[in-house]
Amino acid sequence: MPLISLDQTSPLADGRQSENAMLVRRGVQRLFLEMGLAVVPELPLASGRRADLVALTRTGEVWIVEIKSSIEDFRVDRKWPIYRAHCDRLFFATHPGVPADIFPEDCGFILSDGYGAEIIRDAPEHKLAGATRKAVTLRFARISAARMTLAELSGLDLPETDVE
Repeated sequence: MPLISLDQTSPLADGRQSENAMLVRRGVQRLFLEMGLAVVPELPLASGRRADLVALTRTGEVWIVEIKSSIEDFRVDRKWPIYRAHCDRLFFATHPGVPADIFPEDCGFILSDGYGAEIIRDAPEHKLAGATRKAVTLRFARISAARMTLAELSGLDLPETDVE
């Protein structure tokens, strides 16, 4: 199902995420915007997987955030190690109802309440190769531009943004 759906109230939601996952996502997006990061949800990767959130820092680092809305969500999903090949830093994000100690220590950890979020544990750096960075950055830019165009064409009023 595409991320953009012109029939829904919000053309930028595809309906696959739970209410808790969307709560976590909103909080992390708000934190990253405050930090000056550009963020794209549900970004398809070259591996065929889809990252919950991908952020680009001002210096060009690529961060991936894997959102987990419950203990069961974390236990059944074992695809997250694949994301390391597509980012400089890998984080897990969840809400206060999920125990923090279930998440791997070798990943960053973000706690979100929907209104904001806090990086509880920073993610270790795993520098991407130049060609991989370029490929991920181009995918990020092209998909972001396509989604913005579709959102604008659907009649969404898009605010001005200034990302340095």
